[in-house]
Amino acid sequence: MTTLHEAVAPVSATAPVAATDSLPATAPVAATDSVPAAAPVTAADSVAAPAPADLSVWPASATEPSPGDPAVAGVPLTEIADRFGTPVYVVDEGEVRGRCRVYRQAFPDAEVLYAAKAFLCRAMVNWTAEEGLGLDVCSAGELELAVTAGFPPERIVLHGNAKSPQDLETALRLGVGRIVIDSPSEIARLAATLGPERRQRVMVRVVPGVGAGAHDKIRTGTEDQKFGLSVSDGHAQHAITRILDQPQLELTGLHCHLGSQITSVKPYVTAVRRMVGLMARLRDQHGLALPELDLGGGHGIAYRPGEPALDPAVLARRVHAELAAACAAAELPVPRLIIEPGRAIAGPAGVAVYHVLAVKRTGARTFVAVDGGMSDNPRPALYGVRYAPRLVGRPGTEPLTPVTVVGRHCEAGDVLAEAELPGDVRPGDLLAVPVAGAYQLSMASAYNLVGRPPVVAVHDGRARLLVRRESLADLRSRDVGV
Repeated sequence: MTTLHEAVAPVSATAPVAATDSLPATAPVAATDSVPAAAPVTAADSVAAPAPADLSVWPASATEPSPGDPAVAGVPLTEIADRFGTPVYVVDEGEVRGRCRVYRQAFPDAEVLYAAKAFLCRAMVNWTAEEGLGLDVCSAGELELAVTAGFPPERIVLHGNAKSPQDLETALRLGVGRIVIDSPSEIARLAATLGPERRQRVMVRVVPGVGAGAHDKIRTGTEDQKFGLSVSDGHAQHAITRILDQPQLELTGLHCHLGSQITSVKPYVTAVRRMVGLMARLRDQHGLALPELDLGGGHGIAYRPGEPALDPAVLARRVHAELAAACAAAELPVPRLIIEPGRAIAGPAGVAVYHVLAVKRTGARTFVAVDGGMSDNPRPALYGVRYAPRLVGRPGTEPLTPVTVVGRHCEAGDVLAEAELPGDVRPGDLLAVPVAGAYQLSMASAYNLVGRPPVVAVHDGRARLLVRRESLADLRSRDVGV
């Protein structure tokens, strides 16, 4: 079995991983491999060496050539901060490509769609296209960016629980591959927009009644949320009947999405069983065998060392086995599988870098304030997610101490992390937060009129700007009233 880090890592191999549902974070690589052994010293003149950095949740290319000075893809983060300023998102192109390849290897006969909502820019469009992935978009904006960057529209799927007329018109104008129907009202609107001469392939998003995900706000496979059409109350079946009555619409399959940050294979196996059961009932009712089954994404990753992550190879093996068995039992042909990883491809490829602006000790707590916050990463405030920031640019000289890393915004909830940092952390220091590639820039805002950070790609020892910093001039230019 090939793990994500094994497929991406350019140097040392990691310990083998057991074939369990979850993939633990890769063991850290010692930062002393290239340092010659020192001469023996006596206890009287020895100095305690700093512990090797735990880079297990960092991009596989991350190294620490000298204590406190990590580099990604051969580019020191201090150099990036000096050149591009902070806050700044750093994205490892090799990590993105490597993770795309892991999914293609794990699911060679499936269609793998990168979920663009996790992180999208023109470079990301090109990387995923070159690695053979399709694309899953949720708006006319994401769709336009992808197609104008050269992505083949027939390899794009449009999602959304409330698609606007512009979303549908843009999808039809650009020739999107499939549109996922998420509400009954979309059926008539889509058919009317198509007119009598054109046809469009569609899928139906159904609610399989499987609850999964790391937080209530990101669980989407149950009845009590806004996505999809329920099987239990018959709304999904009714929508399918209506679609089959529209000659302009070609129903190619069913879609479901269980939630996000899922680290167990079991919910996907359960969903396969229920979706095949629905396919069998549709065969009996309408005489059709749907050729596609989309299980969505939501594959969990490790944000801190030691946390579990979903293993794509294990997921593929278990899902394919269940799909084959369920279809055999129902006497159905096995549909082509579609999956939609987003976070699992982009998340571990990113590192956010900040400058420390202030250190404040209040009672028993120490607050370390940085020059970003909830405007560039709202996830801690939304979902209570936890990160593992670390000091960058110098080794700490004092023991680690618990701190609260906070942002610069006027909200008490503007907290980035509860962490341990050296006791001598001070204004002017750099902090790096790994696993920053997904749902940070894509969810960023201009709260307090603080512009969104730039995105810098690193690859083979070079750094280049992908998305420039949002300036005060950008923000002023949108304000046209007096």
